[in-house]
Amino acid sequence: MNKRVILASASPRRRELLEQIGIAFETGVSNQEETYISTRPSDIVKELSSQKAYNVASEIKEELKNTILIGADTVVVFQNEILGKPKDEEEAYQMLSNLQGNVHQVFTGTTILSYDDKGKLTEDQHATETKVFVHEMNELEIKSYIQTGEPMDKAGAYGIQGRFAAYIDKIEGDYYNVVGLPISYVYQQIKKKMGDEK
Repeated sequence: MNKRVILASASPRRRELLEQIGIAFETGVSNQEETYISTRPSDIVKELSSQKAYNVASEIKEELKNTILIGADTVVVFQNEILGKPKDEEEAYQMLSNLQGNVHQVFTGTTILSYDDKGKLTEDQHATETKVFVHEMNELEIKSYIQTGEPMDKAGAYGIQGRFAAYIDKIEGDYYNVVGLPISYVYQQIKKKMGDEK
């Protein structure tokens, strides 16, 4: 039996990943403020992804029977500090200056809410970590990258799937996790929830 799939995220990267693997889905965006009390990055992203999923669930007016909601949140962590989206070019420059020539971690938390045909809920939470090794960059390279505008809507001020690919030496872990969604994990969970174990 097929279920309705809703991605609780406005991220174009996450939409592209679900489209890439052929998942039919709708999008819903939480307008509620998100806060967290956890201190470990892996727990923070799970907490925030859960809030997104439940917020969207609460905003859906019709019944949630036969529905799967996917909430996701991604953070970039450098030397135990969480790097969000830069608020301006100066902050983007500072972030990229720190990341160049170093290794950092990217954590994505996913919360998958699955409602059966009676409306009963099961919840799965997961956090994925990927290590990213960035090549050394000079001042001109950093400024030129910022001028593309690419860093401004991305955690850590870069997109691994864009022009910043030129500076990625290697990664350890799931590439798609860095893009914004550990897509194989999500697919396997959806497959399980659909009852299709072929």
